[in-house]
Amino acid sequence: MMITELLFRDDAYVREAPATLLALTPENGLILDRTIFYAQGGGQPGDGGEIVLADGRVIAITHAVYSSDKQSVVHMAALPVGEISTGQTVAARLDWSARLKRMKIHTALHLLSVVLPYPVTGGAIGEGDGRLDFDIPDAGSFEKDAIEAKLNELIALDRKVSAQWITDAELDANPGLVKTMMVKPPRGSGRVRLVEIDGLDLQPCGGTHVAQTGEIGRVIVAKIEKKGKLNRRVRIELVA
Repeated sequence: MMITELLFRDDAYVREAPATLLALTPENGLILDRTIFYAQGGGQPGDGGEIVLADGRVIAITHAVYSSDKQSVVHMAALPVGEISTGQTVAARLDWSARLKRMKIHTALHLLSVVLPYPVTGGAIGEGDGRLDFDIPDAGSFEKDAIEAKLNELIALDRKVSAQWITDAELDANPGLVKTMMVKPPRGSGRVRLVEIDGLDLQPCGGTHVAQTGEIGRVIVAKIEKKGKLNRRVRIELVA
């Protein structure tokens, strides 16, 4: 079993890190012993970037995904990599521009779930934009401008964003921490990662976030869509 250490969980701001190449996959992927690349999951895309080999060759990475056993991260190459020796030390480099935009929008979506304290039925994170779907008993009072104003008010508080871990048993004892109806926190390791926005929000999340809400900048509510009798999709975008 190959296990990849997830460096992004300890520090989402690391843009480059050394690693050992453990294996190549038939699908043109590279597995490292440690990575700063977020692997696709929870509505957040896998990171892209590049891996620099010991001989100086640069392998462009389109995205990262988890292996079938969820123990390692597979870095998918843009082109066939050919013969590469395993065991060598490489440098992993993020597409930082894309990652930072995703970090900002992901944290903004957590705050959106504070502005709209309803069950979340779906969501997606893009580069500077994202959405959440809500089940809302009374959708008639859904006002775009009011949502946008409140969301930016929370962002401007510049609250600290941090992570902590609790056991599966502790999560079971506090089911209200889980806001998402369709996507459940990953189980199996015996512990669950929580992301906290100081004084505002606390929920299970394995994704990457900014360190302070003020880093997000201003956002707009781009669109509100009706997806069912009770379901509303709220799309937000970063203001460049």
